[in-house]
Amino acid sequence: MSDAEGRGLRPQRERDLSDPAYRAAVVDLLGALAYGELRAFSQLARDSELAPTLGHKSAIALLAAHELRSFRLLRERLTALGADPQEAMQPFVEAVDAFHSRTAANDWLEGLVKAYVGDGIAQDFYREIANYVDEATKALVLAVLEDQGQADFAVSAVRQAIKEDSRVAGRLALWGRRLVGEAITQAQRVGVERDALAGLLVGAPGSGGADLAELGRMFVRLTDQHTKRMERLGLAA
Repeated sequence: MSDAEGRGLRPQRERDLSDPAYRAAVVDLLGALAYGELRAFSQLARDSELAPTLGHKSAIALLAAHELRSFRLLRERLTALGADPQEAMQPFVEAVDAFHSRTAANDWLEGLVKAYVGDGIAQDFYREIANYVDEATKALVLAVLEDQGQADFAVSAVRQAIKEDSRVAGRLALWGRRLVGEAITQAQRVGVERDALAGLLVGAPGSGGADLAELGRMFVRLTDQHTKRMERLGLAA
């Protein structure tokens, strides 16, 4: 039994971008990810203004710059596929904006936890979906989501803040618990509100996709990864 079969993925034919339904699903995936990166950039740019020191401001600004580079890569790929990047992103604006509206950070530490924990859940969701696409698309998604030091910076900064004031831990732990619920809700909305993207996940006759049991395990994995991130931060999940 292959690893894919063991995880509940149905056997699939080679994904072909000449197939209109599959191409639409890829455009949806890249559009959703592109808007997520664009919002992450603007959010981090704002969060950098809340940082207490020039060093922290610089570090957060660099994280924002990484998100912008990722957005550009996705925009270029969408254009190469013959899709309009703005049109590809538009269906996901409401869900992503709603998440950010409901999880507006009150200070720079909450912003860091949100970037690491909240956005991390969304990134894990896209990594899961990447198991159902062609190799070139998968490579792009994984490259865009590659950690460029964001995690280490967030962990170091939050742990240092807790060391300086232990009361911070309780507040940030509650914040992290709120974020996981909101982030999973966002992932579910993104995954089911567009037929093409939903079809990529659940498949169609003769095509790849996850069975219902695997979809359940996927959300368990998202929650497990959230718990590990909270532990790295020194926070109770």
